[in-house]
Amino acid sequence: MSIEKIKSELSGTVAYRRLEALFDEGTFSPIAPYAKSADGPAEAAAGYGEVNGCAVYAFAQNSDICSGAMSKAQAAKLKKLYELALKTGTPVVGIYDSIGARVSEGVEMLTAYGELLNLSGKLAGIVPQISVILGPCEGTAALLASTADFVIMSGNGKFTVATNGEGGSADENKANGTAAICTKDEFAAIEAAKNLVVMLPQNNLSDAYQTEEIPAMDNGDVVSAFVDGGSFAELYEGYAENAGVGFARLNGDTVGIIRTNGTMGAQECEKCTRLVRFCDAYSVPVITLADSPCFADIKSAAKLTAAYAEATTAKITVVTGDAFGAFYMAVAGTGASTDVTYALSGACVSPVNPEAGLIILYPERLKTDKAGREKALADFRAEECSAERAAEMGYIDSVIEKNELRKTLSSALDMLSGKRETTLPKKHSTL
Repeated sequence: MSIEKIKSELSGTVAYRRLEALFDEGTFSPIAPYAKSADGPAEAAAGYGEVNGCAVYAFAQNSDICSGAMSKAQAAKLKKLYELALKTGTPVVGIYDSIGARVSEGVEMLTAYGELLNLSGKLAGIVPQISVILGPCEGTAALLASTADFVIMSGNGKFTVATNGEGGSADENKANGTAAICTKDEFAAIEAAKNLVVMLPQNNLSDAYQTEEIPAMDNGDVVSAFVDGGSFAELYEGYAENAGVGFARLNGDTVGIIRTNGTMGAQECEKCTRLVRFCDAYSVPVITLADSPCFADIKSAAKLTAAYAEATTAKITVVTGDAFGAFYMAVAGTGASTDVTYALSGACVSPVNPEAGLIILYPERLKTDKAGREKALADFRAEECSAERAAEMGYIDSVIEKNELRKTLSSALDMLSGKRETTLPKKHSTL
């Protein structure tokens, strides 16, 4: 039977429809289309093609065939895809919709899942991986899907390691920070995967696909003031709301964006750490917009500090509001090894919280009424903690206005485009 005939017979199945929606028209080529499981086709479709002009490997579990249950045949097909992606340095998109494993194949499924988990682990940091959850994805299947860099869920998705039928909704995974993007339906989820793929590098040795520069469209938000218009794609929205992360384009090039606003708790630190480590693995520049007075959790703060310190990709920090003490050192100071640090006019930079600084340096100013103490604090912030004062002391490189952000950051990225930093050999950090 010809491949075209097989494609014709399977084209009506949900897996093929989803892959055709993912790939650019006419570019999808199947992998192992003849593969059989029991008395029918394997329970997943797999292949390669282009997504918005970028080469991609992808598979989709076929819920129209034995409810997409994992089998030896399906595992072999997915293993082949992972191995090809590893050899060619090509991103992988996995579309999950399966009730679990074929019970009739018993413990052999443990070996099959183990091999896939091993391969996904080898791919981590070499090529980007995206999991799209459009139906059930539970137990060991969820473990495999979670090894991807980013998880996208539709409203019909169910994603949990539990196998008792409880939990795992898109809303739940959005709230706990497991899903990077949640959408109402599968069409929107696949579109989100397509948009994300084109923002990311093909592998850890290549640059991200460059697009035509689009002027910034400032809508009042500091990010929109400098990124290409409409290019910011936020991840983990609704989780750890004192920090926002995502990807955007600046002059057509991909950059990672971290934006803080308020106390950095454990979830905020985790959210930012994920993006820093991903960007560092693929040499995507990180632009941090810092406005936080402090950390709330020392253990998570240490992980974020280590992520910044260890990252050798280009790192630029702009203090947009408050940056005091440990937080400043972690994301903007020498502890973060930032390449360039700026501050907006009106920002406040201090080695300690200004209230503590006032008590330490000028306790006599507090010997007054409430209004007097408030004025003393305001004066102290303006005199000792201003962006201009921080520049004089060498804490930051320059003070800029919001309307200068795009030009300033573009110039800095051009300057850092040839950055090379050698580190001591090691297997990995211990944080």
